[in-house]
Amino acid sequence: MSLVIAGLQHPGRSGDVAANLEILAAAARDAKGRGAELLVTPEMFLTGYNIGEQVGALADVGLVGQVGRIAVDVGIAIVAGVPEPLPGGGVANAAVFLDDAGTEVTRYRKTHLFADLDRGLFVPGEALPQPVSYHGVRVSLLICYDVEFPETVRAAALAGADVVIVPTAQMEPFAFIAETLIPVRAWENQVYVAYVNRTGAEGDLRYVGRSSIAAPSGAVLSALPPDQLEGLVLATIDPAVVAEARLANPYLDDLRPDLYAARALPEGRP
Repeated sequence: MSLVIAGLQHPGRSGDVAANLEILAAAARDAKGRGAELLVTPEMFLTGYNIGEQVGALADVGLVGQVGRIAVDVGIAIVAGVPEPLPGGGVANAAVFLDDAGTEVTRYRKTHLFADLDRGLFVPGEALPQPVSYHGVRVSLLICYDVEFPETVRAAALAGADVVIVPTAQMEPFAFIAETLIPVRAWENQVYVAYVNRTGAEGDLRYVGRSSIAAPSGAVLSALPPDQLEGLVLATIDPAVVAEARLANPYLDDLRPDLYAARALPEGRP
């Protein structure tokens, strides 16, 4: 059992859903032709990310159906970054996982909102996802800033994830997150991490690209260089490799959570 994952790095077209769907369809065909069974987009790829209040106007339940049609037409599963309109009002920054029949497998709402950019536009999710099985591989989702908290990837690993998929919109000056932190997250949790970033610019943001897929050993299996705007990262996710890594590196077995349960900051600390 294994799963070939592709990640689409691309600047997209800010505010142009139709253009982004065309880009997604072309990438899906390319990924499928290269043997991928699952394609991942960057964060908020269908609409754009740093587009202000326009994101609320573009949030539409029909977006997921349009992605589903691409999945069916090409015969590939897709994890797409979308704004999700919420029944009680507001919009979530979401990642939706559709299988190759266009059926929703799971969705995740970003729980850790980044600065005023996120907090001014989105309602935070209230729960980390449980891994779901696809082609015999246990898949979990996070979004961008989520992965910068060690607890999130650790929770996925403890829940049995083989791979943590992270659509992101990482910007300057945080290239070190893509280059340094992602392999560490994979190593310390013995999971694959697929980190799929935007490029180009939106408003005052300059995205750093550097999409990658890291193995449970911390080795980077596929990555795009800093100067590449568009392309695919591609790697095979193998649960047997995860199992071997956890035998070789017993971090998860040797945890002492009773010593470091989440605590409030000491009084007086910011």
